[in-house]
Amino acid sequence: MNIEKLIKEKQAVIIDVRTASQFSGGHVSGSINIPLQEISNRLDEIKEMKEPLVLCCASGNRSGIAAQWLSSQGVTCYNSGSWLDVNYYQSQII
Repeated sequence: MNIEKLIKEKQAVIIDVRTASQFSGGHVSGSINIPLQEISNRLDEIKEMKEPLVLCCASGNRSGIAAQWLSSQGVTCYNSGSWLDVNYYQSQII
């Protein structure tokens, strides 16, 4: 799946898995903050979201862990890496 296309066409929910303090320091407009440590406890909430999900963090490490675990729970999601990349793709929406 082309993550850039999903973001530009607003076809995905963007979840930022950084800490709340990191998120408050800057994030993708419209993204939802669910820190990596809370992913398993908020699985029911996540499963109610419109899929696919695009996960981001600072470097792609935490979002990769979250994407792998959520996929194992039957959630359609993709690791988009850095939130700055997602922010860039979103800024190109016409």
